[in-house]
Amino acid sequence: MIPFTYERAGTVDEAMERTVAPGSMLIAGGTEVVNWLRLGVQAPTTLVDLKTVPGLADISLAGDTVYIGPLVRLNDVAAHPLVAQRFPVLRESIHLAASAQLRNLATIGGNPLQYTRCPYFRSEAETPCTKRRPGSGCAARHGITDNQAIFGWTDDCVAVQPSDPGTALAALDAVYVTRHANGGRRIDACELNTLPSQDAAAHNVLRPGEVITDIEITGTAPTSAYLKVRPRTSYEFATVAVAVALEVDGDVVRRARIALGSVAMRPWRLDATERLLVGHRIGSAAAQRAIEAGFADAKPLPGNEYKITLARNAVARALRQAVAA
Repeated sequence: MIPFTYERAGTVDEAMERTVAPGSMLIAGGTEVVNWLRLGVQAPTTLVDLKTVPGLADISLAGDTVYIGPLVRLNDVAAHPLVAQRFPVLRESIHLAASAQLRNLATIGGNPLQYTRCPYFRSEAETPCTKRRPGSGCAARHGITDNQAIFGWTDDCVAVQPSDPGTALAALDAVYVTRHANGGRRIDACELNTLPSQDAAAHNVLRPGEVITDIEITGTAPTSAYLKVRPRTSYEFATVAVAVALEVDGDVVRRARIALGSVAMRPWRLDATERLLVGHRIGSAAAQRAIEAGFADAKPLPGNEYKITLARNAVARALRQAVAA
């Protein structure tokens, strides 16, 4: 065990100040940090516990916007009436994320910040990995690629981001609100995680000392659904996940928002599909063509070509599931 200091922050300002220094790290639910320490992915000198900061574990409604504090535990988010009534896709994504025990500890702000599940990144043996050792290369690029990215990858990293709630939040156009000594930001849910073309060594765009203080979701999405395809239905990460939020007139689409999970290093919006679905019936030939258009830029690796077909079929099924609910 590598020794480290454990501290509790009493305010957001304290959390910001204590996590600017190299080697310091925020901890909320702590379910991922335990894995990082065990595998040697991280060796922090200081862990700063955010759970004791007041005001970060509330859910409220102001106008047409729901505000979710980053420290609300996943099961509490899913059970809250505002989420259950307005955002079924978020509730479903949480119910399909991890085990019930983990969901009782993991937080809605921490889950989208979890690291990739790439086996080379999490290997206890020494393997080239840009995210573990910048500049060392990517062992997965010409290794086992069956569950790696089909969008947005580069030769430096082909890993995927695994968060289920993060994918649902991307489909809901959620915004992460942050505070930082040099000024906070409003980060679109699709922009929180970092593509390899931006920084292959990074997992997210947060700066040292930057703290998520709120998650905002405006409007409602009662016609929505989350579909998670995985090797087994018990505790397992997705091979492909789909979050769908629709506005429909009968079964005719008036607006569509579709995000894929576990296909890139961030939730991946199918912009072309969303645009081309408008005015068409779910299940029609035109809707199928719209789905296929969303995969025009997909770039499979040797060994994961199947994920394109799997993802296309999952999108079609999730759309049907949303309008049938």
